[in-house]
Amino acid sequence: MLDIQKRLSNSFYALLALPATAMGLGLSIQIAALSWLLTYQYELSISDIGLVWATGPIAGIIGQVVIGIISDNVWVMNGRRRVFILVGGVLASLMLLALPNIGIIQASLGIEAILGIAIVISMVLDLSINVSFNPTRSLIADVTPEGRARTKGYTWMQTISGSFGVLSYFIGATMGNVFLIYSGAVVVLLFSIIPPFFIKEPRYLGRYGEDEDDITRAMADQDPTPKQYASPAEIFFNIRPLWGFLFYGIYAIIKRLSGFEVPGFYVEIFALVLTVYLVVEALVKKEEGKSAEEASKIGFQKILAAHSFSWIGVQSMFIYFFAFVEFQIPDLTSDQIGTVVNWSFFTLNLVAAVIPVLLLEPIANKIGRVKTHTSALFIMAGGYAAIAFFGVTPWSIYILMLVVGIGWASIISLSFAIMSQKVAQNQMGLYMGLFNLSVVLPQLVSSFAIGEIVEAVDAKNILLIICAVTVAASAVSWTFVKEPEDRMTDNPVLKD
Repeated sequence: MLDIQKRLSNSFYALLALPATAMGLGLSIQIAALSWLLTYQYELSISDIGLVWATGPIAGIIGQVVIGIISDNVWVMNGRRRVFILVGGVLASLMLLALPNIGIIQASLGIEAILGIAIVISMVLDLSINVSFNPTRSLIADVTPEGRARTKGYTWMQTISGSFGVLSYFIGATMGNVFLIYSGAVVVLLFSIIPPFFIKEPRYLGRYGEDEDDITRAMADQDPTPKQYASPAEIFFNIRPLWGFLFYGIYAIIKRLSGFEVPGFYVEIFALVLTVYLVVEALVKKEEGKSAEEASKIGFQKILAAHSFSWIGVQSMFIYFFAFVEFQIPDLTSDQIGTVVNWSFFTLNLVAAVIPVLLLEPIANKIGRVKTHTSALFIMAGGYAAIAFFGVTPWSIYILMLVVGIGWASIISLSFAIMSQKVAQNQMGLYMGLFNLSVVLPQLVSSFAIGEIVEAVDAKNILLIICAVTVAASAVSWTFVKEPEDRMTDNPVLKD
């Protein structure tokens, strides 16, 4: 174990953040370039672009949950998360290289439908990112103690990852998306395959900071893998607040791929009512007076319910923001639209890179992580509303994106710190995967329902109004979440 890891120094937090940074960078490049490429290079419609983006949530549903469960229960290459980070990183870098070459791949395969090739490449890219994303985030919880140290781990993760995200949008805006893709693929590869070999993973989950050799000698005859396999039924009932999103996602995929459609909007209305009912049901449940296991389950489901609405707004922005810019500033060329979108996301991620360590962590340690996160989301909702009505020039959009970035910084840092202390340490991969369902299932709403609305409504600022409403709903929901307690991890080996 490196000395910086034993001391939990800032340099170790920076090293620990690099694998997650690789996946975040891959996602940033996809956000910056995919919709632009599909619209202006391959001339796909908004609904087709939404279908391509739907592969991400589908990959997340499969990848993050399955990989999370498996990574909790294996020990390969002296690590539990390492092998998945390596495989996902290599695949992600290869798929990034394929993005600007979709036309060449199509021609070489002799397939006429460019949409099919785009879907396959996007699916593999998203699956690759999801294979690694869960382990990179679970790894932080594995090697840091609960409380301020873990919060610091996730805020450092976002600061390092956000910095490279900012750099990616800067490169896209100044040097073009194609150069961004090729240079980013190299960084994704290096950050995925080098840092994991310098991070010592605990052989027994829940034991951080102790001498690994002592633990290994004391438990040499025991299986290091906890074998905490969750049944499909357990997984299904754990995500009860998300059943409405899941129901709609299945219907939307069938509708889009097969053409089958129930007349009217009865299915959509039913899914909306079901979602609201299950979310409210989860939020009003009391944790007091329950067993530790039951209270943990209720707390986790509240987080799922609260977190889900924020991602409808965030993902909708990422997918369709180019349509909003084209509507608000109609004189721009396609290249100029791409530049405005990149600079907008640059300013968004600039804030998200700077404030987690400098602002969010200190405030969270004073008033609590949940209150800090809730406040950031309310600010983000106000920023979206302002862009919808006042974002009429590139500079007004950039300035207001700085406000939106406050909430974005918290969504991708504090939410993980909160969630990781609501669940069992030895099932972190499983629950990190289930937590990700509160991200990917709402994204199906963005890919299909929001896409249909944006395409049908002439005034494209409807997109930012939807973003504002959904993020505000998330902020209100977070007020029902109880601040997690900082518990000491028990170590029976050293006690004995």
